[in-house]
Order: sequence, then C-alpha cells, then structure tokens
Amino acid sequence: MSSPSLYHQSDTRIQSELRIIEKSKKNPNHFAPLYKQYHENIFRYIVKRVDDVESAYDITSNVFVKALTNIHKYEFRGVPFSSWLFRIAKSELYQSFRDKKARRTVSIDKVIVADIFEEFEESCNEERKEKLMIALRSINEKDLALIELRYFERRSYREIGEIISVTENNAKVKTFRALQRLKKVYNK
Repeated sequence: MSSPSLYHQSDTRIQSELRIIEKSKKNPNHFAPLYKQYHENIFRYIVKRVDDVESAYDITSNVFVKALTNIHKYEFRGVPFSSWLFRIAKSELYQSFRDKKARRTVSIDKVIVADIFEEFEESCNEERKEKLMIALRSINEKDLALIELRYFERRSYREIGEIISVTENNAKVKTFRALQRLKKVYNK
C-alpha cells in the first residue's frame, strides 16, 4: 500500500517542525506555520465525518484553539505533529457527536476502497461498494475510526497508535480485529 508523504514525513521535515513547536511553546505567534500547514487536512478529516461545513469549521477552530492552548504539553513521540492534532480532532469530533447526539458520516465517494476489498480478497464493483457502505454504517465508532485511519487516510500503524493513544503493535491488532468485524458484517 503506498503512503502519501503528507502522513509519512522525512526526519528533516520532522526536525524542522520540532523547531517551530519549541518556538511556539515560548511564543504563540510562532504557531502560525503549523496552523497553515495542517488546517486544511484537519478540516477535511472533520468535514468527511460530520457532513456539515459550518460544524466542520467550528470543530476545526476548536482543534487549533486547544492545540495552541496546550502546545506546552506536546511531547515528541517519533511521529509527525499532525498525529497530535488528529488526536485532538478525534476528541473534538466525539464531543460534538455527544453534544448534538449526531451520527457520524462515512464518505466513501472520495476514497479508494480497493485496499479494503483486497483485504476481503474480492474485486471492487458498484454492488460491492454499496454493500461495503452498509457494512461500514453498521460497525461501531471505534472500529470505523480505525478503518478510516488505516484504509481511507493511509496512516501508518505508528500514527494510528499515537492518535488513539495506544502502542503501534496494539494499533495493528485493533485495526486487524476491526477489519475482521467489518468482514463479518459485510459477509452476512
């Protein structure tokens, strides 16, 4: 599975980012480059899950306010800064769902689902896509989040672990189990 460079950054880029983070811890005015770099990605992550642009803008704003307010708590763990932002975004999304008693949206139109079907050892066609959509809507929130992070966003297990606050190995196991549960629902 190929991985976009956005999620898998070079050591040079990570080190450059760390310098900006350290400056931001001392002076919040230095946070702007991080905001500019990640705002669009965080917004897209959120809007795909809430399917309401205004709510997505509000939640995205909350993410960056929390990130800026808590930048002094950030600790480098060997993954890009974006993993920390996505963890905050996940938390803000869940809070929004609780506050509004809303259901999350699963957007499969913009996603290549071939990787999931490869795991199912099946070819992808319109009928199977529809069946997959039904199965995705049927699984629990945690399983859906893992499948989205791995297959829709193509994140590494290390990043997934950072986002959901578990080890890389635990992220692999949880994602495998989530995929197994999805397969079970899909094959009913």
